[in-house]
Amino acid sequence: MYLIVAALLSFMGISGFFGKSNLSKITVEVEFPSEVYANINFPLKLTLKNKRKLLPVFLLRVQIEDDYSVFFPFVDVKGESTRYVDIVFEKRGEYEIRNIYINSVFPFNFFTRYKKIKNIFRLIVFPELKRCDLLSIYERGRRMKGERITDRIGYESDIVSIREYVYGDPLKYINWKATAKTGKLKTKELSTLVYQPVIINFDKVAIKDLEEKLSCISYSLLQVLKRNMPIGLKINNRLYEPGVSRAHKINMLKELALYGQTIGE
Repeated sequence: MYLIVAALLSFMGISGFFGKSNLSKITVEVEFPSEVYANINFPLKLTLKNKRKLLPVFLLRVQIEDDYSVFFPFVDVKGESTRYVDIVFEKRGEYEIRNIYINSVFPFNFFTRYKKIKNIFRLIVFPELKRCDLLSIYERGRRMKGERITDRIGYESDIVSIREYVYGDPLKYINWKATAKTGKLKTKELSTLVYQPVIINFDKVAIKDLEEKLSCISYSLLQVLKRNMPIGLKINNRLYEPGVSRAHKINMLKELALYGQTIGE
């Protein structure tokens, strides 16, 4: 009997030592995509880093806000491992992920040990994208104002020059006549259209439901920018001048995401 008790105590001691060690000197990094929209699943990137010099990490699970979990079977000494988990947020706004736990059943699957990650991870979720007819209003206005042609290289208007084909050029712009004469593929360089800029005035968008309005404007912004057309936004007594840069897009989407909310709410 004594030997059984001693063996059991020894077994529990070994289990406790390795179980506790399996959770030590571990960091978890969370990385969000640059654009996250309400009600659209996105891949959350989790990187587990083992900073120990002697022991690998075994059979460890990362739990996020009681809703999502990712399993890491093994991380080598001074190594790291990356996994992804699909997450969705139902509403726009600023979010904080505070409750991240790592748990382990190593080494014998008798006990589950937990450790909370102290870091707080923040992100802004943009409004849900919903198709709407808002763009058609601005399209009519743009056509009435007209468009002008510039000699900047593009793929939309008159021929500027003929040059040698470069990998990635659209095949429909190959100049077959010039190709036949020279024996080398030749591509037409076309001038591009400069579009009249669009400015969406938030207060003048005639949609009563606030969330529908935010979703419609967000969708419209993205559709215009996909065409490389300059677009701006007037909202909260602030004017975002028309532009096409990615930073400009993100700034407008943030404004819409946080509309009517207190940061940190």
